[in-house]
Amino acid sequence: MTDATMTVDHLVVDFSTGDGTVRAVRGISFSLAPQEVLGIVGESGSGKSVTALATMGLLAKNATVTGSITYAGREILGLKEKQLAKIRGIGIAMIFQDPMTSLNPVYTVGWQIAEAVQAHQDVDKNEAMAKAVALLQLVGIPNAERRVQDYPHEFSGGMRQRVVIAIAMANNPAVILADEPTTALDVTVQAQVLDSLKTALAETKASLLLITHDLGVIAGLADRVLVMYAGRPVEIGTVDQIFYRPAMPYTHGLLGSLPRLDSQGAERLRQIPGAPPSMVGEMKGCPFAPRCPMRADICDEQEPNLAPVDSQPLDSPADGSGSAGSALDEIDDAGHVAACHFAGDVARLPVASMFPDTSADHEGVAP
Repeated sequence: MTDATMTVDHLVVDFSTGDGTVRAVRGISFSLAPQEVLGIVGESGSGKSVTALATMGLLAKNATVTGSITYAGREILGLKEKQLAKIRGIGIAMIFQDPMTSLNPVYTVGWQIAEAVQAHQDVDKNEAMAKAVALLQLVGIPNAERRVQDYPHEFSGGMRQRVVIAIAMANNPAVILADEPTTALDVTVQAQVLDSLKTALAETKASLLLITHDLGVIAGLADRVLVMYAGRPVEIGTVDQIFYRPAMPYTHGLLGSLPRLDSQGAERLRQIPGAPPSMVGEMKGCPFAPRCPMRADICDEQEPNLAPVDSQPLDSPADGSGSAGSALDEIDDAGHVAACHFAGDVARLPVASMFPDTSADHEGVAP
């Protein structure tokens, strides 16, 4: 997409460890259009957060990153720290999962927001503090004029997350990366944080890359969804395509694990058997095959590439190799794509029907 705010193309991230090379991300390509919300979902260890950290240049020193990441048409992968510092905050801002690790406990929240403002704007301390108050008001912090003088430990978890959102929107970034922004929050507080996030998007007109385990959050906020498994995308589509016509067995499993309002009370959540594969060393075949009810010989022999549902595979090797730009262009053109040898058949099945209902295995046990 030539008008995309940010693109990630053939991104591969390896970590050198004592147990060998961990390939955390194995070739991911996507684009983020202006004011678009792209949701990334998947189990822990699937590569979601590593992708976001690679985009910000915040990976550990034992990481090796290849591929391409562009922001506003400029290649940012491989930039020096000083160059990246000029982009972070004003071009790309990040909301981390745990606000207590984002906020400095020895400074007031007002000072920290004002610091973010002054880092990229030519304003004095009084103007920066006034901006901090306005930002806290925008994200729904009561008595913002007084609370700017409080320290992070004096705020609840949900309010701390809203402070982090205020810092992220301080310089009107073009892209906001949100890594599990509602984790460990109760439903009421989660709704407040999401309202603050919506406010941030409305005020800044930013695009949002939203990483979460919560498919309910994705359904209510995202335009498109990228499902990750074992370090690579296994399905990409609009919210309606993913929720109403999933074409990858893993996506069926994720949807089946959601509580349903129309359940009869005795029904238990469907579960995906087994566990994700080890990311150390090379993989052979489809990494989801050992857990898949549609497993066939070809699944053990050949890892499927992303392909348009009911069409031919894209020219995008799973290891991230290939000509630069080809995968990204074809994915954008195709729309709904899935990495499954039987994607067309899977898409015709009832949603979340691939994994058995285990209610009968627990008769007599209180739900």
